[in-house]
Amino acid sequence: MSWSVYLSGEIHTDWREEIARGAEAAGLPVVFSAPVTNHAASDDCGVAILGPEEDKFWHDRKGAQINAIRTGTLIRKANIVVVRFGEKYKQWNAAFDAGVASALGKPLIIMHGEEHNHALKEIDAAALGVAETPAQIVDILAYVIEGRLAGYSD
Repeated sequence: MSWSVYLSGEIHTDWREEIARGAEAAGLPVVFSAPVTNHAASDDCGVAILGPEEDKFWHDRKGAQINAIRTGTLIRKANIVVVRFGEKYKQWNAAFDAGVASALGKPLIIMHGEEHNHALKEIDAAALGVAETPAQIVDILAYVIEGRLAGYSD
């Protein structure tokens, strides 16, 4: 069986690639999906496809709705949802994705630094795992998918 893992959250670091490389190195049967991570394309997809908007509210709304088609579909198809909260920006979309995944009963793993422990306490409480690094995410996936725990043998 191939596992589907949706990687939601901040788009300004290479955490997704780190997880993908780690999963590949571990030989895990995982297929990753994610939102569109080109910030400008994500923001402008609605007006690029459906036409310009003078009001920034409607510009953003068109893009958000088109992005929601992708995001919602991939979250529903996922076996596991990983949501990363970065240090620099407030990721409201990541919090929303975590809520959607939780409401759909998807196993949820949250990743963030210690500085967000208080702000994300409710989201962390809904998660089945809270990690700080991409390597920890890979270790969780290895354990969940194959029952492998680093440092332990059968």
